[in-house]
Amino acid sequence: MKQMNGGLLLFGILALPPIRHAFEQTMAGHMLLQIPLLVLSGVWIGRGLPPGTRKALQAMNGYGVTGLALVVITALFWMLPRHLDAALEGTAYEIGKFLSLPLLVGIPLQLSWRRLTAIGRGLVWSNLIAMLWVLSWLYLSAPVRVCNNYRIDEQALVGQILLLLGFVVATALTVRAFIPSRPSGLAARPLPPSTASALRKT
Repeated sequence: MKQMNGGLLLFGILALPPIRHAFEQTMAGHMLLQIPLLVLSGVWIGRGLPPGTRKALQAMNGYGVTGLALVVITALFWMLPRHLDAALEGTAYEIGKFLSLPLLVGIPLQLSWRRLTAIGRGLVWSNLIAMLWVLSWLYLSAPVRVCNNYRIDEQALVGQILLLLGFVVATALTVRAFIPSRPSGLAARPLPPSTASALRKT
C-alpha cells in the first residue's frame, strides 16, 4: 500500500502544471525524464495492487507475454516524435500520455517482468538497446527538426544521451553476464552429522 501511495503521489506531482511545464520545456526533460517517471509511478502503483486485483490481471497475462506486448506497443507509440508534438499541442493527447504510461506501461511491466523467462528478459533488454540506438541515429542524422516544438540542438542532445544510454545498458548487461552467480547457500551447507550418519547406514 505504501508503494501504491508513493506511485500516486509521484503521478500527482508530475501532473501539477508548473512541474509538467518545466519538464516539457525541453526535449530531454520531456522524453528522458517525464516519460520514464510516469512509467515509474505505474510500477509503484502495480506493486501496491490488492492481491485480488493482481490475481485477476495475472490470469490474463500468461508468462508475462500479454503485459509485455502492451508495454512495447505503448512505449513505441510515445517514442515517436509526432506524438510528443501532439501531447504538447493537444489536451487529449496530453491526458492520454499521462494515463497510458502508468496504466499501460508501468503496471503491466511490474506484473510481467518476473513472469518472463531468462530468454524473454534478454529479448526485452536487446530490444531496448536497439530502440535507444535507432532513436539516437534518427535524432542525430535528421537534417531538420523531427519535433516541431523543440530546437534542433535539443534534438541532437537527446540523440547523444540516447546513444550513451544504449552503451551503458549494453555494457552493464555484458558485465553481468560474465559475473559468476553465487552458489546457493543451501547447496553449500554441509549436512548435520546425524543426517550424514543415517545416510551412510542406509
